[in-house]
Amino acid sequence: MKLQERVAIVTGAAQGIGAACARALAAEGARVIVSDINEVGGTALAKDIAAAGGMALFCRADVGAKADAERLVDFAVAHCGRLDVLVNNAGIVHAADFLDLAEEDFDRVLRVNLKGAFLCGQAAARRMIAQAPRADGTRGVIINMSSVNAVLAIANQVPYTVSKGGLNQLTKVMALALAPHGIRVMGIGPGSIATELLKSAVLTNEAAKNRILSRTPLGRLGEPEEVARLAVFLASDDASYLTGTTVYPDGGRLALNYVM
Repeated sequence: MKLQERVAIVTGAAQGIGAACARALAAEGARVIVSDINEVGGTALAKDIAAAGGMALFCRADVGAKADAERLVDFAVAHCGRLDVLVNNAGIVHAADFLDLAEEDFDRVLRVNLKGAFLCGQAAARRMIAQAPRADGTRGVIINMSSVNAVLAIANQVPYTVSKGGLNQLTKVMALALAPHGIRVMGIGPGSIATELLKSAVLTNEAAKNRILSRTPLGRLGEPEEVARLAVFLASDDASYLTGTTVYPDGGRLALNYVM
């Protein structure tokens, strides 16, 4: 129970990596605020966590809207008394060739993936600073969900790769600015993870499966729970001297400069 009595918000938590993070944080004792624009999925997850013996509540929020980001933090404090952990996981993609990409689609992806992390991170940090510190003087942890594509690039995923590159820099800037206040900020950059979307693509397309596995030295997809366990570690006191960097659970992909 590494996170006993701590309060955590997970955005984009209705499915995939976000849902796995919410479950894992709750299993370690955190009181979790599940947030998403998907009310059906988010509410169902909160009920599942509660049925398993954890504590979770759902709060709908559009992370790209400042008022929603602030309301999400207020919701956590109103129901749980404080805020200790924020996992900025909400993210979307849009595939298009560079020459065909529409301005509104570029803006839409950056609004969620990058601006959303900024708005939620700022609202959470302000609350963490205002509340009483824990016994060790720390006030909270913010985790930004990045990607190996913050470093690598996919030609037809322009706004996604740009947003994740920006998110890595946001992680560094936030960490430097918030360190004097006792707040740690870390990033997680997953590789190919077996979310619902990726599994459906791999299971129905042998070429896609071979392409993904050819760039992954461990020879398999990662599981959302493997990313979630890393989020638990970073949120806990076990990672008390880590801030400002991004950790990559990618099966060795970033170390590989060719396909296998």
